[in-house]
Amino acid sequence: MAESLLEVTNLKKYYSSSKGLFNKSALPVKAVDGVSFTIEKGDVFGLVGESGSGKSTIGKTILRLHDKTEGDVKYKGKDVFSLSKKELKSLRVQTQLIFQDPFSSLNPRIRVGDAIGEAMIEHGLATKKDVRAKVLQVMEICGLSPYQIDRYPHEFSGGQRQRIVIARAMALNPEFIVMDEPVAALDVSIQAQIINLFSDLKQKQGLSYLFISHDLSVVEHLCTKIAIMYLGNIVEFGTKEELFSNPLHPYTKALLSAVPVPDPAIKRERIILKGDIPSPVDPPSGCKFRTRCPLAEEICAKEVPQYKDHGNGHFASCHFV
Repeated sequence: MAESLLEVTNLKKYYSSSKGLFNKSALPVKAVDGVSFTIEKGDVFGLVGESGSGKSTIGKTILRLHDKTEGDVKYKGKDVFSLSKKELKSLRVQTQLIFQDPFSSLNPRIRVGDAIGEAMIEHGLATKKDVRAKVLQVMEICGLSPYQIDRYPHEFSGGQRQRIVIARAMALNPEFIVMDEPVAALDVSIQAQIINLFSDLKQKQGLSYLFISHDLSVVEHLCTKIAIMYLGNIVEFGTKEELFSNPLHPYTKALLSAVPVPDPAIKRERIILKGDIPSPVDPPSGCKFRTRCPLAEEICAKEVPQYKDHGNGHFASCHFV
């Protein structure tokens, strides 16, 4: 049986808001509204959804960069929000975060070698004498050349900068990495190189990933399990094979219909969703997806669909599955 690395149970993250300039009544923004999932050791867990679905908020909350509103987050059996300062510092070593924009993630005034090595020194994984040698090792693993160690971020391309950010995360020899849209800002050809690097690092270093994305075609190449998010909730979950061969939720089907097919002989019918994603301040009653769903009926407005297992660990929340 696989070892559970991260367990998230009924996680909620609400932000306060106001109705307007003169009406200061606070309304909660339900960014994450009761999400549960488990990531096992060696998993590449994909979290997919449109902007505003809450996926990035989950990534930051489970690493305790945000406070939770409700629910539990356990890393290797320990409650993340009950850790002491010493335990939290250890968690910061074991878990890392890679952001979407590599340029804003790097200090333009700090040389690449110093940016990669400063966390090593801070956490006692290297001394000032041997840090340079260790930085060079990490750079080589991440596809960077030794002569680049003394250069500044502006001297690199977007793909190279993302490799620097990855090297900075790998410098602490983590077990688990949250990747928040890590290839969205890159050209397609560079995306493939970075995804291959992620695959290589997973195999060589025994890593586990939470891979956050809006692009199912990218997720298909890397992830082993996939959860589809909509307006703060997971609406479908399954293995990559199950989800792509037998999508159950109408939202998943719409997302998959937008994935390009490389064979020109195959024509996929595109499902166009009407309207925009509703506001998390005032989500629709019943099924949150009903205002855009082509299958919606009266029951969808009255009852929240149950999140049920439909076989082979394939979960979905829809009245018409």
